[in-house]
Amino acid sequence: MNVLRNPLRQALRRPYSTVHRPFVPPAQLNNVQPRGNGSRAGGGGGKRRRRGPREDNDEPTHWETPSTKVMPDSPSFYTGRPVYYDQVILLQNAIAQSRMALKTLQLLPLPEFARQSLPPLRPVWKGQDEMTTDFQSKMTTSRYRRVITLLNELNGYLNIASAANCTDLEAAIGQIVAMFESGKKAASVAQGKRKKVELDTYGRSYTVGKRKTSSARVWMIPVHANPTRMNAGTPGESIEEIFGLQEPTRMGITTSTVLVNNIPLAEYFPIPADRERIMRPLKVAGVVGAYNIFAIVRGGGTTGQSGALAHGIAKGLVAHEPLLETVLKRAKLTRRDPRMVERKKTGLAKARKRYTWVKR
Repeated sequence: MNVLRNPLRQALRRPYSTVHRPFVPPAQLNNVQPRGNGSRAGGGGGKRRRRGPREDNDEPTHWETPSTKVMPDSPSFYTGRPVYYDQVILLQNAIAQSRMALKTLQLLPLPEFARQSLPPLRPVWKGQDEMTTDFQSKMTTSRYRRVITLLNELNGYLNIASAANCTDLEAAIGQIVAMFESGKKAASVAQGKRKKVELDTYGRSYTVGKRKTSSARVWMIPVHANPTRMNAGTPGESIEEIFGLQEPTRMGITTSTVLVNNIPLAEYFPIPADRERIMRPLKVAGVVGAYNIFAIVRGGGTTGQSGALAHGIAKGLVAHEPLLETVLKRAKLTRRDPRMVERKKTGLAKARKRYTWVKR
């Protein structure tokens, strides 16, 4: 009985499982021809359906039209921010290729002392708003930071290529870096640099010095002196004449004038400390008496005016003799003193002075 039961069970078993097919949305079936009676599974073994009057027309139906879908230009098309991701991929590929090229040239990895000796580059990248416009999507802080990190790394490779005189690699990297540099780079780089003081046709320099609330306009012109030369002794001269038994020859000492508001320096600044403050740049540079100085000072007291005048004189000396810039800079004479008077606070006698506390 069991021998007949197993074959019968296999014959009467109903197959419930079918071949798994992926789900296809109806919107993607526009370009697929529907399966008719003559296209059954089995290769056209069914009856052939007779065409109706509407099917005799030559007009193509909706499933017979050619496909109008175009393949996207970028694989980032479906991300929602294709321009941003395309630029990130561009930077990553440029970094990888630059690193490979520098390694081939034996320029990477660089020792720490060699990296510190490279000339510093000061890039000025586009701002967050500018990149939002260029990338056609909102540039959040994290995305902007990611782009700037890649740009800084690529800019470091550009610095190495320029120092090693690799012109082709430098031009290739520079072309990519220039796409992300701000249009205000020239103004930003020149922001910390001082405008060079130029001399006029008469050799005069015009500078402006400031200290506290005082300002000084300073004109400086070198003194043209004709120093007398001492003649060397001739073989016919006696020893007494050579060693100074006769009247000594006077050397011509150059004298200069310092006028402040058309008043001599000693009269305008009676306090010796103020005069020493004004003459300090000349003493540090070792050019006392080499320039005639004319100044117009305004605002503040004697301390502020003397400091402003000293600042203007130091800047004028650098204009006449650029080699003195290092000496005067180390003496902190070319930099404007930023200290200002502190404001008075409410409830205090002065800026920091307090009233005496009385218990009763």
